[in-house]
Amino acid sequence: MKTTIELPDDLFLKAKVLAAERRMTLKDIMVQALSLFTQTPPEAEEKKRRAALKRLLKGMKAANTEPMVPLKRDEIYDR
Repeated sequence: MKTTIELPDDLFLKAKVLAAERRMTLKDIMVQALSLFTQTPPEAEEKKRRAALKRLLKGMKAANTEPMVPLKRDEIYDR
């Protein structure tokens, strides 16, 4: 898709120099920059992964997770 954007002169010159140094076109530089800018940050991915893991572990938790208490002889025979 073609589009027209206005860039500050200094930013445009930096991008042109970068493109020339890397032997790329200005278009390729812009595409890479926008791709990086629109990616999900790694921190957000890590938060999503941890939340999913917590949900999974919570679903796997056994119902009888109360600590064991030693019973006295009378309590054993009462049951």
